[in-house]
Amino acid sequence: MDDDAEREFSEYFRARRDAVRRTAYLLCGDWHRADDHAQAAFVALHRSWRKIRDRAALDAWMRRTLVRAVVDESRRPWRRERSTAEPVEVGAAAPASDGVATRHVLVDGLRSVPPRQRAVLVLRYLEGLDVAGTAAALGCSEGTVKSQTAHGLAALRTALGDALDDLAEGAA
Repeated sequence: MDDDAEREFSEYFRARRDAVRRTAYLLCGDWHRADDHAQAAFVALHRSWRKIRDRAALDAWMRRTLVRAVVDESRRPWRRERSTAEPVEVGAAAPASDGVATRHVLVDGLRSVPPRQRAVLVLRYLEGLDVAGTAAALGCSEGTVKSQTAHGLAALRTALGDALDDLAEGAA
């Protein structure tokens, strides 16, 4: 890569790394895996930098690459939950503020939503994409985005249960 291209990539990386990492976290629910996914997406972008002609579409390219990486990784058999002889206790830390509590409740709820539906919810409601933009990012039809949104919201509502009331009170 020449110096100008390297400089452009470095500028893009510095400007977008935190946003890409946050999106990855919302997609997978784990900061360590989010770092891995963000890094993989930026490595793929670096490899393809000279081939990408439309620099205005870089964010869409990154979102699509990131979502594919997270969904593909969730399908790998070694990532599935395993049963153990003794239950593992997972303690939740006390939230520092209402905003943190709300974020923890939402992320915990998103973890229980299937990966493809989680990707649609994150792109639609947290990244602010419309149906067409989400369909483009995921490489599927707009109808699929709509149905996955409906199913994902239903799964999220089921997962949140009583916590949904707490979120509504926090938003008021």
